[in-house]
Amino acid sequence: MKLFKLLCIFLLVSLSHAAQAAATLDELVSRVRQEAGKDLRYDEERERRFIKERNQQQARLNSLRAELAEADKRADAFRAAYQENETRLAKLDGQIAAQAGELNDLFAMVQQNAAEVGSLLDRSLISAQDPERGAFLDKVIQRESAVSMETLQNLWLVLIDEMHETGKVARFTGPVITLEGEEKMQTVTRIGAFNAVADGKFLRFLPDSHKLVELARQPAPRHQRMARELEQAEDGWRTMAVDPSKGAILALLVQSPDLIERINQSGAIGYLILAIGVAGLLIVLWRGAVLTTAWRRIKSQLLEQENLDNNPLGRLRNSVATVPARSSEILAARLDESVSQESSRLFFGLTSLTVFAAVTPLMGLLGTVIGMIETFQSISLFGTGDPKLMAGGISYALVTTQLGLAVAIPLLLLQSFLHAQANRIVEILDQQSNRLFEQHDQTLEP
Repeated sequence: MKLFKLLCIFLLVSLSHAAQAAATLDELVSRVRQEAGKDLRYDEERERRFIKERNQQQARLNSLRAELAEADKRADAFRAAYQENETRLAKLDGQIAAQAGELNDLFAMVQQNAAEVGSLLDRSLISAQDPERGAFLDKVIQRESAVSMETLQNLWLVLIDEMHETGKVARFTGPVITLEGEEKMQTVTRIGAFNAVADGKFLRFLPDSHKLVELARQPAPRHQRMARELEQAEDGWRTMAVDPSKGAILALLVQSPDLIERINQSGAIGYLILAIGVAGLLIVLWRGAVLTTAWRRIKSQLLEQENLDNNPLGRLRNSVATVPARSSEILAARLDESVSQESSRLFFGLTSLTVFAAVTPLMGLLGTVIGMIETFQSISLFGTGDPKLMAGGISYALVTTQLGLAVAIPLLLLQSFLHAQANRIVEILDQQSNRLFEQHDQTLEP
């Protein structure tokens, strides 16, 4: 390496000598020696620095090896402590599992009961007044928090509060959804956990939103009157209609058809039955008024001597007034004819009522047959999977039968009453006819 450098230097010097003619050979030698001395000192300096750095790195390496050995000792100690702690923890976990077995069962039972109580509170009408009372149960159900004594106490207290509020009548202001779809703040009167009313209207509770909505079809007017009286009351006792099913009956009330809808379900046969019923009712009113008037006038005629033509008895007496004194056969015939005429007048229209009372059940039976035919057609087309498809035919059959019986029974009873009243008048006419004949016979005796 040194030889190579010397040759290079020599070559440079030669080139420099050629370039510079003024330099001498001694100067060149002197310069070469100087350069060689500089290189030698530089190399010695580098060697000393390298040896020094090697010694420092060796010392640092020895120090790091010592630290590594110390770290290995500490790691071995930590591993031993870790294994000892793991063994101890496993033993403690076993002890905890053995000692907390019944406690875990208790927590599971509390979680199950919290879910049941939460479902009860969501469906309770009382939640419309206080929708946040069961919020703490969600954390217990979802296991977001441990079961503590405070949680158990709150669970017990919310059940006590539910039972207590069930027996109270309370007023509060809350949102009510009207039939128009608007949400208004109204004063709501809550009757336990059974009913809620506002402005005399019954409300239905929506468990999903904890809101109240007006029923599309309200109960009978007397029930609404009870609700208004309860809302206006300040103290004391009031009569109130309560739904013990907590809204189920009121919900069914909305779905149940009213009288007009039931009549519409009966179709043409139902309308015809009602038409016959109306005609029969008009006949009953007409003949009832006629028979009542005739009965009153006959009683008045019995007390008077003058025979009037405005009643059957007066006409009967007038009919025999022109009979010859010694003609008993003519008198008997005239009396029989007059009684027969008056009977025809008295019983006029009652036969129609009998026919109506007999025809309307048959028409109801016809509607029953038609409805069952429609039901069987629905079954043959769609099967029995959906009962709603058969409900139309069954409803048609039952409503027509109901209308037929509802019309026939009153008509039959009223016809019997009118028939008895007419018979009573005819009996009086027969008695008076016999009396007139007897009086005529007495006048013929010597």
